[in-house]
Amino acid sequence: MTVHEPAIGRYYEDFTVGDVYQHPMGRTISEADNTWFTLLTMNTNQNHFNAHLAAKSPTGKIIVNSGLSVAIVLGLSVIDVSQTAIMNLGWEEIKLTHPVFVGDTLYAESKVTAKRESKSRPYAGIVTCYTRGLNQDGDEIMSWTRTVMVYRRDAPHDKGYFPQASTGPL
Repeated sequence: MTVHEPAIGRYYEDFTVGDVYQHPMGRTISEADNTWFTLLTMNTNQNHFNAHLAAKSPTGKIIVNSGLSVAIVLGLSVIDVSQTAIMNLGWEEIKLTHPVFVGDTLYAESKVTAKRESKSRPYAGIVTCYTRGLNQDGDEIMSWTRTVMVYRRDAPHDKGYFPQASTGPL
C-alpha cells in the first residue's frame, strides 16, 4: 500500500523562467460577493452597491469593487504560483485595464519571469511572475508582477502536518 501525503502546488525547483500557467479555475462574481466585500471593507463608493446611482454613471451599472477583482485573480493564481509559498514579497505595477461587472467570470494566467535561490533561507527560493486576469470574453481586466518566496522540495516545513487518526490508519 502507498499512502500519498497531501500535496498540491509547485516547489521552487518546478519553476522555469518563461513557463506560462493558465490557472485551472474560473470564478463568476455575484452581486452578493461584490456587496459583501464592498461593505466589509468599508468602501463607501456607491457605484459598488447602489444600482440607482450607478445607472447614471458612465458604465451605466454597478461596477465590481476592484479590491475584490484583484483578490479573486490573485486567488486563482495560488494553485500554480504560491500554493507552497512562505510569504508574498511584493506586487509591482498593478494595472486595472477593463471594468468588471456582476456576472463576469474571471480567469488568470501567469508567466514566470525570474527565479533565484534565497540568500537567507536555504530551504526556499524566490519566484517572480507576471499575472494577468481575463474576463469570459478574453478581455484583459488587470495585470501585475508578483514576487513570492516558495519552499524548495526538500523543505521540511510543509510536510507531516496531516494528523494521525485516533482510530488508526485506513
